[in-house]
Amino acid sequence: MTRKYFGTDGIRGKTNDFPMLPEIAMKVAMATAQVIGPKSYRQAVVIGKDTRLSGYMLEPALTAGFVSLGFDVYLVGPMPTPAVAMLTRSLRADLGVMISASHNPFEDNGIKIFGSDGYKLSDDLEHKIEALIENPEWIRATPENLGHATRLEDARGRYIEFAKNTFPKKMRLKGLKIVLDCANGAAYKVAPTVLWELGAQVIPIGVNPDGININNQCGAMHPEVLSKAVLEHKADLGIALDGDADRIMMVDEKGRLVDGDQIMTLIAKFFYESNRLKGKGVVGTIMSNLGMERYLNAMKLDLVRAKVGDRYVMEKMVEGKYNVGGEQSGHIILTDYTTTGDGLIAALQTLAVLIEQNKPISEVCHVFEPVPQYKRNVRFSSGNPLQSQKVQDVIRENEARILPKGRLVIRPSGTEPVIRIMTEGEDENLIKDVAENIAASIEQVQRVA
Repeated sequence: MTRKYFGTDGIRGKTNDFPMLPEIAMKVAMATAQVIGPKSYRQAVVIGKDTRLSGYMLEPALTAGFVSLGFDVYLVGPMPTPAVAMLTRSLRADLGVMISASHNPFEDNGIKIFGSDGYKLSDDLEHKIEALIENPEWIRATPENLGHATRLEDARGRYIEFAKNTFPKKMRLKGLKIVLDCANGAAYKVAPTVLWELGAQVIPIGVNPDGININNQCGAMHPEVLSKAVLEHKADLGIALDGDADRIMMVDEKGRLVDGDQIMTLIAKFFYESNRLKGKGVVGTIMSNLGMERYLNAMKLDLVRAKVGDRYVMEKMVEGKYNVGGEQSGHIILTDYTTTGDGLIAALQTLAVLIEQNKPISEVCHVFEPVPQYKRNVRFSSGNPLQSQKVQDVIRENEARILPKGRLVIRPSGTEPVIRIMTEGEDENLIKDVAENIAASIEQVQRVA
């Protein structure tokens, strides 16, 4: 079935353009409520959002849709995506909804939906929701059975305590100077509080959201800002979250980047050595570095590769009973604690390793030597450039140049009109040339079209 609304991470698009329209948001709520219900008890949904201006438009539209079908609504305001998943379980709600376009610019927004278990909805349920949006047959609540909408005033405190409780009880962050970049996003209040209450000296940046500055030259998408701040403040390390705080990037005291692959590998090694690692390996993606795979294999651990998207990582984790997984881009899923990517929880587990080993982050977090990778994004305006015979011929010719010792990954983004190209291999000039040749062929096809 061709998807009209849902992508790899919920529904996403430009605000006030299809599908991110208030009338569509209301239909999404109504369709989701109808697919999930009705039940014999009063049903409820938790709705959170990031700091985008358009959240003020989408939140009431979703609320109206759920209330009209008899769902009680708990509004938690600006809150990380993983906090919404956690609160959904904690409040025994039937659904959780996060209004966010994650790392995208403020012009975009999105809708992510969680089931009562805190996991993102299955493809099957999303298909059913889409079908009902297209052919609505609403079973509306009677006037006396309409839902109620309540603002949950202690939601922030609940998540703060949950996050702190994932950190080892006997450890403290006292003595650590940490630069924390919250991307002017959903974690701008909770993340600094958690680190400060655990004893760290926190230098917060990206904590002044104005509705339009989310992810703007800050956060996990722009770690160079964090790197500069760490060096300026002579900090021990830096932590950068994205707009909805489900991904993380870190920077060592020398200003060097520590990406999701390194963080995953470090935590997996820590869990393995303390007999906590499940599944005899880690779930990564097709983008995970070959150096990571080699390092894990040397420990007799597997790297299981999933499609890009934390929902696909989670599917593999559940299937193989793994408790560590994630993406190079910084989605880190630790199922001992969370049901989705959580940048803050991943940071706390990394900090626990630093405290235990009592070494600088530069000595601890650069776990493996990465194989050179080159990444190129090509934006397109219409159609699917990868279906062009000319593009396919160029891909085939260039892939032959780096196989079998290298890798080529080409995929359309699931969240924006972009073709993502990744090449990997020991010869940096070769992998760059291969990627640029393919990118040029895509751009040429687009110009002709």
